[in-house]
Amino acid sequence: MENYSQRLNAVIPGGAHTYSRGDDQYPANAPQILERGEGAYVYTPEGEKFLDYGMALRAVTLGYGETSVAGAAIKQIYFGNNLTRPSLVELEAAELMCDLIPSVEMVKFAKNGSTVTTAALKIARAYTGRKYIVRCLDHPFFSYDDWFIGDTPLKRGIPEEHTVLTLHFKYNDIDSLKQLFDQYPGQIAGVIMEAATGAHPEEGFLNKVKEICHKDGALFIIDEMITGFRWHLQGAQTYYGVEPDLCTFGKGMANGFSVAAVGGKREFMNVGGIKEEGAERTFLVSTTHGAEMCGMGAFIETVKFYKEHAVVEHLWKYGQRLIDLMNRVAKEVGVEKNFEANGVPCSPGYVTKDQNGNVSMGLRTLFSQEMIRNGVLMPWIAVSYAHGERELQLTEEALRKALTVYKKGVEEGYEKYLKGAVIKPVFRQFN
Repeated sequence: MENYSQRLNAVIPGGAHTYSRGDDQYPANAPQILERGEGAYVYTPEGEKFLDYGMALRAVTLGYGETSVAGAAIKQIYFGNNLTRPSLVELEAAELMCDLIPSVEMVKFAKNGSTVTTAALKIARAYTGRKYIVRCLDHPFFSYDDWFIGDTPLKRGIPEEHTVLTLHFKYNDIDSLKQLFDQYPGQIAGVIMEAATGAHPEEGFLNKVKEICHKDGALFIIDEMITGFRWHLQGAQTYYGVEPDLCTFGKGMANGFSVAAVGGKREFMNVGGIKEEGAERTFLVSTTHGAEMCGMGAFIETVKFYKEHAVVEHLWKYGQRLIDLMNRVAKEVGVEKNFEANGVPCSPGYVTKDQNGNVSMGLRTLFSQEMIRNGVLMPWIAVSYAHGERELQLTEEALRKALTVYKKGVEEGYEKYLKGAVIKPVFRQFN
């Protein structure tokens, strides 16, 4: 078999354009490269087929190659795809976003999530005139920009002057946030966080965060990159009943097409406007391809598909059935203490533990290896509308075989059964 990994790493730093697609995030038997996706399946150039639960890093929520979305994108490509002045579909997409999300009165599109989260912080700093940003420490990723990466172990290439401006607090720990505002009174521009990741927020937690922000004059920002088109079509902000000042979306909003957005109240968003005569300008987001017409068309059609097919309801129901299935099979095999599916049903997760109850990346790698051996790619769990009864059946068949080997790994040591290196965390100081 051709060594695609060698070719990839020879011309692309990291071997992929997202670190979570890199070799160090997968077991040795994972497909090195994929050629296409269809529905809930991905295919290698050699024709190998895998049931996929990665779904393009959660960006594909309807299924790969959904014809209605692809058709809407292709229509816009034939309209020119990128014009000299704003396009009609750009306006229609912006109006749709403002109609769809209650907290959004103005919106700015871009091509990826990092761009819009950083834009949200620029808005907060411009509006408040302050420099400090607070982010939730428990949420895994906000941006590739210095303000976030500098607050992780990966500090190389980032001036210390940037890193000291980012502060962090703990999820569901309101006192940890209060302490920051006490320590930096009148100096915090905004707080950015996800509404939820692996678990629901405690009752009233999100609104308490908002209250603390507003009491001190800071902006409250919710990153809906993952939650936005899974928890609720109007975002987790609607699901949990909290209205942010600013919010960011991306991932599944266009079923894999490159679309992201920062939106919020006109009062804040308008710092990037040009119609207020004499106002000091804020150079917000200015991207040639930010409102590329194929993505705008895909976004509009994706929202239409969501409404016509009750996609969110399917994600919740399938996710709960998958959690129940994984835990039932784990119990039947006898590894229920070492393997657990959990999380919010529309975005499940799983935990791998050794005999002492400690989280084990070695066992996680072994589980992933064995699922791949049985035709299922499950680096994490991102369910889509394309996952149905047949996919649940295939998952169960793979689970029984994978967890049988996994049990041996727990009892005898994963090293005996693992072929290749253990998966490594993305945020580590050294390779």
